Amino acid sequence: MQLFSDPISAGIIASLLAGAATGVGAIPVLLGGNYSRRTLDLMLGFAAGVMLAASSFSLLVPSLELVTNWIEVITIVGLSFSLGGLFVHVADRYIPHEHFKKGEEGPSSSMARVWLLVLAITIHNFPEGIAVGVAFGGNDFIAGTSVALAIGLQNMPEGVAVAAPLVREGYSRKYAAGLALITGLVEPIGGIFGVTIAHFLLPFGLAFAAGAMIFVVGEEMVPESHSGENARLATWGLMIGFVIMMIMDNIFEFLLLG
Repeated sequence: MQLFSDPISAGIIASLLAGAATGVGAIPVLLGGNYSRRTLDLMLGFAAGVMLAASSFSLLVPSLELVTNWIEVITIVGLSFSLGGLFVHVADRYIPHEHFKKGEEGPSSSMARVWLLVLAITIHNFPEGIAVGVAFGGNDFIAGTSVALAIGLQNMPEGVAVAAPLVREGYSRKYAAGLALITGLVEPIGGIFGVTIAHFLLPFGLAFAAGAMIFVVGEEMVPESHSGENARLATWGLMIGFVIMMIMDNIFEFLLLG
């Protein structure tokens, strides 16, 4: 437990482990597994549901519990939540990147397509690291561990969703799995940023992280999972992911609190 006595170290370590789960999720692809588009959409929907639950119960609700009146709900929680979404929006608009289905976004770039794809996932993963860092930055081991668990849980199917399409585009399995791992390793950087925010103003940091994550879900994960013919299946995946994370979050808290 001494390892987690320092919130900065805890945030960095937990966000590193959560990010590494992306590489863990890509292991089946590395070992020769093949996944249909239907399976990938279900996994992506599940990951979106986990992120929504973590944003709601481990970030947004604690932020609301730290303010004392409706003015602070608007000026601290509401504004910070919106700024979190704006942060991802600006990154998405001004960093060159490419999605498997939507194609290129942001300014034009001469970078290789594979690295533009990596940048797209990196933009997605950075807010997740922020969320873990913010949660630990408030010296709340339960909240921090819960958020890290949620991010790690949703990163595993995301690792498959990153690596499998790369293999289908002709990249080697080892290369695809390695890139999936690399995209998750940006999360400790977000963790440091999140811990810093939390030290200044915890309610702001919690709501900011929630806004950033929910923006990613609405802008990237749900549209991507619905872009094929499996929208209803992806929606059920989201529902299942949300319920499982909601249950896990509460069970985890009960176990730690006795």
